[in-house]
Amino acid sequence: MQYKSQLTRYKSLGLKLTVGLTLTVLTLVGSSQTVLAHHPTGGKTPSTVFEALLSGFGHPIIGLDHLAFVIASGLLATQLRRGWIIPVGFVLTAMLGTGLHLQAVTLPMAEMWIAISVIVAGGLIASESQCQSSDSSFSESFGLTLAVAIAAAVAGLFHGYAYGESIIGAEMGPIAAYLTGFTFIQLVIAAATYTLVRVTLFSSQYRRAILRALGLAISSFGLVVLGTGLFS
Repeated sequence: MQYKSQLTRYKSLGLKLTVGLTLTVLTLVGSSQTVLAHHPTGGKTPSTVFEALLSGFGHPIIGLDHLAFVIASGLLATQLRRGWIIPVGFVLTAMLGTGLHLQAVTLPMAEMWIAISVIVAGGLIASESQCQSSDSSFSESFGLTLAVAIAAAVAGLFHGYAYGESIIGAEMGPIAAYLTGFTFIQLVIAAATYTLVRVTLFSSQYRRAILRALGLAISSFGLVVLGTGLFS
């Protein structure tokens, strides 16, 4: 009885956490056009290697939709067998997406697909945490990991395409620094997320509830971004 009482209390806490995170995201999205503009240098094309490196570091953080997906990739990596290929695949194809933008290749409705990728990633986190409670073999399937990694790689093309907007017109040196910057920071964020979850939640009886709450919060954020883009 005591265990059930604690579990019920924690589920309530998880719901409150989800609502709180969602409201915070709504406030950020509604009040900051700068955040959604995704330009760490204020729209100015970086002219030096140092500026480009800083811009590369900043873009995946200032762009909250990008940040949400990178965090989601780290969370998914903790849930699936050999899940590390998910963030790695995403980061590699993000560089390719930037290259496509620089070559004037058009990816239609990139921002919409970015928002959808965040929604789907959050949904996968939440649903995977549910499936783990009923079928432990679900998360052990490498085929599932591979499918998610492929989807993340496709998403990486669109995220990288959006990153490319900030570096159009730059010389090769700054472009290389920009690619290095956003690749490095995304790997750091995903690795930090993975490590934090593994260290703090690996043996916790509330692990699934927390991951489910985080997944729902990420999906909610994606819905806000999608709605903002469609109706603004």
